[in-house]
Amino acid sequence: MSNLPDEAFRDTIGTIDEGGKRKFIFPKKPSGKFYEYRKIVSYVLLAILIANPFIKINGNQFMMFNVIERRFNIFGFPFWPQDFYLFVISMLVGIVFIILFTVVFGRIFCGWICPQTIFLEMVFRRIEYWIDGDRGAQMRLSRQEWNAEKIRKRGIKWTIFFLISFGIANVFLAYLVGSDELFLMVEQGPIQQASNFIALLIFTGVFYFVFVWFREQVCIIACPYGRLQGVLLDNKSINVAYDFVRGEKEAGRAKFNKKEDRALTGKGDCIDCHQCVHVCPMGIDIRNGTQLECTNCTACIDECDSIMENVGLPKGLIRYASEDEIEKKAPFKFTTRMKGYTAVLFILLSVFVGMLFLRTDLEAVILRLPGQLFQHKGDKISNVYTYKIVNKTMKDYSDIHFELIDQKGEIKNVGKTHFKVVKEGISQGTLFIEIDEVLLESDKTKVKIGVYNGKELLETTTTNFLGPRSFN
Repeated sequence: MSNLPDEAFRDTIGTIDEGGKRKFIFPKKPSGKFYEYRKIVSYVLLAILIANPFIKINGNQFMMFNVIERRFNIFGFPFWPQDFYLFVISMLVGIVFIILFTVVFGRIFCGWICPQTIFLEMVFRRIEYWIDGDRGAQMRLSRQEWNAEKIRKRGIKWTIFFLISFGIANVFLAYLVGSDELFLMVEQGPIQQASNFIALLIFTGVFYFVFVWFREQVCIIACPYGRLQGVLLDNKSINVAYDFVRGEKEAGRAKFNKKEDRALTGKGDCIDCHQCVHVCPMGIDIRNGTQLECTNCTACIDECDSIMENVGLPKGLIRYASEDEIEKKAPFKFTTRMKGYTAVLFILLSVFVGMLFLRTDLEAVILRLPGQLFQHKGDKISNVYTYKIVNKTMKDYSDIHFELIDQKGEIKNVGKTHFKVVKEGISQGTLFIEIDEVLLESDKTKVKIGVYNGKELLETTTTNFLGPRSFN
């Protein structure tokens, strides 16, 4: 910020010391109104996150991202490779929504919704506070020699962390291969399901490494969203912000002295207690302004409000606000850039919803056999085709057959005329279409074919029918 001349803090990150080594952060245990709200939001989201791969709608897993088999389920809707365009649009909708949300409300997604933050702050750190104690106790334990107390606490904590990481890995695997496959692995054991079991151990190791050692560095180093924040935010974005106008005033911040009137001395309301720094899980000083590491977790707001209340000063020295609101007292305004992102989001949502309505449960592709010409069969002309039918549902179709629509002729399937397509299955084969020559108006006729299950029309597709060229 313009009134904070020392910008040296931007040359380093809070998790690296002056020697370039990893500096572990021991945040003070947060408490307050926002922390209570975050706990409610976090545990609701955790329940949803854990339950998602085990909920089924019409036989489809509620959420699944099977990259290997290229099968995806989103909100119970199955997406096959043929539906990849829908998957791409849904991802674009999510990205534009996050961008819009960031432009308006800053990095609030990271502090309140991101699974990495929720697991770290609301599961692993809370266990750590329970076993190791608060900030001071954790720092003392870290410096302590490896005696019986430290070995006992580290052993209990790391064992619990491993078990939780193993549980998270199971849920993650259910998202990737499906909950049915996960239950099958449990039933058959690791020997028969060696590949899935190895994947489970790898995921467990990754999660254990992240939550035991890497921790907040995921947000600072690995996550690309933190980098996006720098180009998406402006002076009108609402962030967790320090009111430097009120906090510094003319004389700057100073320690609290109950015998003086700070309004007369010109000192700011910030009493320089550093509690906002101690409670920060990213190890930053929010008073330095918007920073890459800040995840808008609101821990500093709760802590500062508590201190202000104790010393008899107004709350809100750190609060959700835009820089323009703090510096210029300007109210929030929905800017042209925000309107532009909203318009793009609305267009993408409209396209996505429209394509969902047009999408069918069964997809049929019928193509002429390459390199084959038509054949004369008496008064009829015959063309040979290959077909591929994809059943995207969780139910079997037992009486599939083809019929010509808006065209007189006959379809002869090689093999059974009526056949079965199992749930989430694919059926392929060859068929002939025969049409009387007198009914052909040109050498290339577009024919419409219906795919029926019994008397129910499931899908229609078109293909070209070749005939002799007319010289009339």
